[in-house]
Amino acid sequence: MLDARTLRGITDGTVTHTYRRWAVVRVRPGSTMRTRAGVVEVTAVDLMEAAAITDDDAHAAGFRSADAARAWIARRGEGDLYRVGLRVVGEDPRVALRQDADLDDTAVAAISGRLARMDRAAPEPWTRAYLELIDAHPGVVARELAAGIGMERDPFKIRVRRLKELGLTESLDVGYRISPRGRTYLDATTSSP
Repeated sequence: MLDARTLRGITDGTVTHTYRRWAVVRVRPGSTMRTRAGVVEVTAVDLMEAAAITDDDAHAAGFRSADAARAWIARRGEGDLYRVGLRVVGEDPRVALRQDADLDDTAVAAISGRLARMDRAAPEPWTRAYLELIDAHPGVVARELAAGIGMERDPFKIRVRRLKELGLTESLDVGYRISPRGRTYLDATTSSP
């Protein structure tokens, strides 16, 4: 939902809201989302008309003028226009998790159990192959990684997000890499020759 420019503005306090067109509202006040900038809370969701956007409103959404904001909104499809209030409320808990590389046998077994459940729920096992692929190709764009294993980009990214939830991978500006936790897990579960 939030691009890098908007996230930078939310973090430094210059952006307090964004605009979205929705047929059905997808967020509500109080809901949160994890982003690269940390956990962002939705503070308000207000129905509005594009013509009502002032230059001050536009600046608070990261645009240089009301006309620039309206031009951006016009390219965003159909549905009612909403102003969505936003603020950073904390650090993404996955950041600490992926840095936690002190895994004992119990922790390794717990991760293995979670990965095994993901594998059983899929048509074929995939978790180990994805970890090894990301380990072998850090910083490679998702589209290329997905194509290399004969997958579409979006389903590939959904699976990588599931690994990220366990703290095993982390997103880079381009592509992914194995986290310190993921490195320890791979090392602990790789058979010696």
